[in-house]
Amino acid sequence: MLRAGRFTRLLGWALLALAAGCGGRAGDDAGAGAADGRVTISGDDSFAADLNWTPPQVVIAEGDEDAALERASQALAEGALYADADSAIPLYLALARHPAQARAATAGLRRAQAALLRAGDAALALADEDDDVVGMRTAHQVAAVARSIAAEDEAVVRYLERVDDSDRLWELNRRGEQALRDGDLGENGGGALAAFAEALALRPGQPRAMQGQAAVESALIRRAEAAGMQGDFETASQWLGHAMAIRPGFPTVPDAERRIERMRSARIARLRDEGVAALEKVNGPSLARGKLAEILRIASPGDPVANDLRQRIDQAVHYGSFRPGQVFTDALEGGARGPQMVVLPHGGFMMGALPGDPDADDNEKPRHAVRFERGFAMAVREITVGEFRRFVDATGYQSRAVRRGFSMAYDERTGNFLRRSRVDWRFDYTGRPAGDTMPVLHVSAKDAEAYADWLSAQSGRRYRLPSEAEFEYAFRAGTSERYPWGEGTPPESAGNVTGALDRSPGGRSWGNAFPDYGDGYWGPAPVASFAPNSWGVHDLAGNVSEWMADCWHANYRRAPADGSAWFNPGCRDQVIRGGSWASSPAQTRASWRALASVDTTNARIGFRVVRDL
Repeated sequence: MLRAGRFTRLLGWALLALAAGCGGRAGDDAGAGAADGRVTISGDDSFAADLNWTPPQVVIAEGDEDAALERASQALAEGALYADADSAIPLYLALARHPAQARAATAGLRRAQAALLRAGDAALALADEDDDVVGMRTAHQVAAVARSIAAEDEAVVRYLERVDDSDRLWELNRRGEQALRDGDLGENGGGALAAFAEALALRPGQPRAMQGQAAVESALIRRAEAAGMQGDFETASQWLGHAMAIRPGFPTVPDAERRIERMRSARIARLRDEGVAALEKVNGPSLARGKLAEILRIASPGDPVANDLRQRIDQAVHYGSFRPGQVFTDALEGGARGPQMVVLPHGGFMMGALPGDPDADDNEKPRHAVRFERGFAMAVREITVGEFRRFVDATGYQSRAVRRGFSMAYDERTGNFLRRSRVDWRFDYTGRPAGDTMPVLHVSAKDAEAYADWLSAQSGRRYRLPSEAEFEYAFRAGTSERYPWGEGTPPESAGNVTGALDRSPGGRSWGNAFPDYGDGYWGPAPVASFAPNSWGVHDLAGNVSEWMADCWHANYRRAPADGSAWFNPGCRDQVIRGGSWASSPAQTRASWRALASVDTTNARIGFRVVRDL
């Protein structure tokens, strides 16, 4: 149990004793000096009292005892307990020295002490509940008076202990508030949190300490929000974690979490928009990746906005502003449109003859890996007579067959391909005028390249002949079979290839053809007469063979692995790919390749174009 000695030490915290007016009569001066014997405390949140309360001097003349006793009773009734010589306790103390009034004075003093302690308890309650400075000063004054008149009384001792606890509580709150002002929140121990926690352990539910805790929580939330505004959501989460531990169950931290999540979402959306905008700039993918890295640093795994930007970056890297499978045409000067193109996916495949292919030639080997780091667009159909006509009409271009006056056409009488005069790109496989929807024939590699160059100039985009790697990649369309349909006889309407059921106008049939198959055509069909492959490209396996950009090489040793065309300076032979209406089944395979002089023109070779993205 706390005794007067410890209480005296606690009261010794005071730096300056000031007179206080609580416990006096109405109109007493609260600022009077200590000379009148009243309790004094400091002017801030530190409280103390004189080590001893000296009762005001009271002189009772002989014969005035009864009147003095009456005055004491009246003062007690009015609550004037100790402030001056007319207060109850000083009068009772003086009367106790008069034998005739000693008993009455002792009884009155007990009543005054009880009233004093009740006033002290009320002042402590006010100080503890409402942070009332005047109440705390009054409690200290009462403590000093009670100790002076009955230091060993059990009720007084208990009161002194309560004052001691209140002093400790007040000091802890003051310390916590100062730490809070200094920014020492104590999230890792000590500081404001520790002081307020100790205060609440001493007095559970004490409002000032609880308000202090709430203020620390608010300060932590402000730090979390400041970190969120800077995009440092990891630190924000740490601050919120500290705040959550202060008052579990209160809605303030969950509310703050929602606000910070909105900050996170807004920042992620802004970074995504900046990343998308960056894709339109030079080095756009690199700039956008920087934005994506920022998003990934603050976003949850699998965030849909991050995934969207990642896909857009991948698309920009591999396809520019296009997407796989997209079909488009480019505007040409004068309002015309270029050939219909389809975007093929980037990726890789094994190029060349399959192991064990009985029809493979050495020029289809060695089988090797090719990878396209960027997608490209390929013409959906072979270039038609009508499309080539627009080129010739616009430029006055004279093809190789026009200039030399002949080409190789099919002769029904002999069943062979014979030289025929005045046959060029305007004619069909027999040398008759061709319709505009038929694939253009009787064009050389140089003619095909001239058309691609014209498209480039007209559109402002780079058109060219395919590399043979691009052609085989598109032909296979993600498969690894010899034929587009797999093996064996083609399914119905698979394409314009040589079938045992096909018949020429004169009744001829093929000597080397797919058994039990017929497509209804002897000679080329109008482009896109048959279904496209899974990548949307028509007639790669049949209809007409096509010029490639590559110079001829006898095998694939040292062939490019990136899918580009394999050029040699001044080469005179270029590659042709894809089976035609008159090709044997072996020449319809995905890996089949052949050479032809760059000046070759005949009724089996046409071309299509590709476009860089």
